[in-house]
Amino acid sequence: MFLEVTKAKYLDDYRLFLTFNNGVSKTVDLQNELNGSAFESLRQPDNFRNFRIKYNTIEWENGADLAPEYLYEIGI
Repeated sequence: MFLEVTKAKYLDDYRLFLTFNNGVSKTVDLQNELNGSAFESLRQPDNFRNFRIKYNTIEWENGADLAPEYLYEIGI
């Protein structure tokens, strides 16, 4: 089974509450994961909060995304 993000909710700072297609929900803190030029604008909280679910993962307005497997792995 391929992991997919089915629900995503902004919590605070750089934390999201994600639900995956296997029924597991996890809190993901991305504060230390926004490295590289694709994520530079997301270091601004207003930009970070503006995401959607697209292609089975979260995607921000600038087109940046993270693999659902990675989000699952770092979530608690």
